[in-house]
Amino acid sequence: MSTNPLERVGDLFRTESTRAIAAIASRLGDVDRAQDAVADAYALALERWPRDGFPRDPAAWIVLTARNRAIDRIRRERVGTEKLDRLARLDATESTDPSDEDDLGDDRLALLFACIHPALDRDAQIALTLRTLGGLTTDEIADAFFVPRATMAQRMVRAKNKIRDARIPIRVPDRDALGERLLAVTTVLYLIFNAGYAGSRAANFDLCNRALEIAILLAQLLPDDPDTHALEALMRFHHARRATRVDGDGTPILLAEQDRTRWDATEIRAGSLALDRARALGSTSLVHEATIAGLHARAPSFASTAWNAIVDEYDALLADYDAPVVRLNRSVALAHAGRVDDAQFALERLADDPTMRGNRYYFVACAYVFRRRGRTADAARAYRAALAATESPGDRRTLERYLRELGSTAD
Repeated sequence: MSTNPLERVGDLFRTESTRAIAAIASRLGDVDRAQDAVADAYALALERWPRDGFPRDPAAWIVLTARNRAIDRIRRERVGTEKLDRLARLDATESTDPSDEDDLGDDRLALLFACIHPALDRDAQIALTLRTLGGLTTDEIADAFFVPRATMAQRMVRAKNKIRDARIPIRVPDRDALGERLLAVTTVLYLIFNAGYAGSRAANFDLCNRALEIAILLAQLLPDDPDTHALEALMRFHHARRATRVDGDGTPILLAEQDRTRWDATEIRAGSLALDRARALGSTSLVHEATIAGLHARAPSFASTAWNAIVDEYDALLADYDAPVVRLNRSVALAHAGRVDDAQFALERLADDPTMRGNRYYFVACAYVFRRRGRTADAARAYRAALAATESPGDRRTLERYLRELGSTAD
């Protein structure tokens, strides 16, 4: 952690603000007010802490100060039953210890379930969760959805107002209602994780950590559900490779070229334990996905990866979830398993699928198979098609390297 007081407050805001928002929102029933109160608390921290010194428990100080700021704001409003109700909810928390990790953990789950409430449409669910629990800015979320910032801001305002006006409870649902909402929760959590996993900055890793922490809480809440443990395992296996995914220029490092000695062995062991629990409880699509990730993470080298076992897991996954992207990944596994003819046949069957048109991953898979068959010119054409479909500078550098490796015979 930085020794600069202002940077330390910034670090705390980046890593802990979502816990404070969840703690206040779960008691207040209003996400917007909770965000404002926490922002007020951090502004006060920026003013006081560099001058007076940091409190013994900075995170607890923020929650308590945010609670008091929320009370002050509400007391300044016009008198009414809604005002009295909100004050009563916050006053009831006066004796609670805001630094209690279990309480904060439950609050984050409570806020997550409120954000993905069925009363909200899917885009609003994802956007609001990314903002409140993921900590992404409105601009970042707008970019991810390919919509103008103003459109995204309005969407999130409507979602937060819906939670407030419809009195959507910010709490973990009863167990009878958990099952029907679990798929939405696991999907959104994994989207948050992937939003961080796609980047290489510290903030991106914080996002992955935040999603993983909540996934672990979810697994503790539902210990008999295979998907909660599978989600934890899947995140841990991917997160174990975080330090080796890109180089200093942001260019992706292929799985075959990553330095496995830098993979996080502790994370892989924890992921393996979570996967064992998931597999003991059942066989679901998410369990198969986590198993595939585990086979990659636990292989001593790329060459020794159990590719045929991975193909088998994709076959099992297709039985539950027959999607083009699964078939594409299976075709790549077939090629790595040495079953090049089967891989080419699988890719040819995907050629007319609308989701593969302009899909750079499809073109890269085709190029790999063509290279394995010695069809260099066809491989070059596939790489060029992938380049045309790629905007990321790092991905473009990788594809350009592939083309250089093919040499003059690619012309």
